Amino acid sequence: MLQTDLSAGPRPASGGSVPTVADTAPEVRPALPHDTWAPLAEAHAEHADALTAGWRSRRLAGEKHEIDDFLFTYYTTRPAQLRRWHPGAGVTLHDAPGGTEAFAERATWRWYEPTPDGGLTVDVPTFLADRGSTVRYVRSLVAATAGRPTNVGCFGLHEWAMVYKQGDDTRHMLPLRLGAEGTDAVVESHQIRCTHFDAFRFFTPEAVPLNRLQPTRDDQPALEQPGCLHAGMDLFKWTNKLVPALPSDLVLDCFELARDIRLLDMQASPYDVSRFGEEAVTIETPEGKAEYARRQREFAERGAPLRARIVTACDALLSSAPQD
Repeated sequence: MLQTDLSAGPRPASGGSVPTVADTAPEVRPALPHDTWAPLAEAHAEHADALTAGWRSRRLAGEKHEIDDFLFTYYTTRPAQLRRWHPGAGVTLHDAPGGTEAFAERATWRWYEPTPDGGLTVDVPTFLADRGSTVRYVRSLVAATAGRPTNVGCFGLHEWAMVYKQGDDTRHMLPLRLGAEGTDAVVESHQIRCTHFDAFRFFTPEAVPLNRLQPTRDDQPALEQPGCLHAGMDLFKWTNKLVPALPSDLVLDCFELARDIRLLDMQASPYDVSRFGEEAVTIETPEGKAEYARRQREFAERGAPLRARIVTACDALLSSAPQD
């Protein structure tokens, strides 16, 4: 039986024991010597390797995992990129006396530039020239989402709507826990209230008109809310798009949140996930609904400080842009 990465031994909690730049001094320092930042980079790489170990081993063995693979296929996560440590914009890194391979390699990375005193830092003007519109969009979307009340009344029915009236032709190579007819009956006995466009766009044609809303890409900033599982998972997508201007500890914190959310997403889905040693969250029952809503609230609470950090980082980037 395959084990999910979620249960593969102890791991630091999101924002937990992996050291960050902020841990090196009472305040984040604008310049870090090699002896300070090299251990941070090594610890980050080790932590990222632990988070991606399952995916990498399955790739070598030609195996699939319908729960955990999502973060590497839908989000197209590249483990080699995830393990790269970045302090974020505004921090200068210095090499050790005599030079190191790690520093020389970093000098070749995109959006890094040398400083007059021989250091390396993120080239913010060039980054904003290339990704400024993304920074502004992410800032707007994340801030708008954070400002809305947490809605926990959807019960994960988006996954059910993705297989509605499809018989055994499903999106994953897993059996339906209630069978095709039982799955359709659950959809028909509930009101679907999905606000997330990237979930709604996978609804079957028969399920589309059953949704209370008809989300589009354009109205995504007006509809996202912090209780949505996919909005929480997307925090990883947004931070990953802003590397290396955002600190890597923030990216990994968002990755861990996305990984934990994905488990609930599949536990509450119509699929039978027992082959992975996971229990179903039976959202068709009052008990399952209560568990789903409770865990939704917990994820919204975990996501709140991450959203605040993203907005703060985006504001710092945008404030450094040249003024017309």
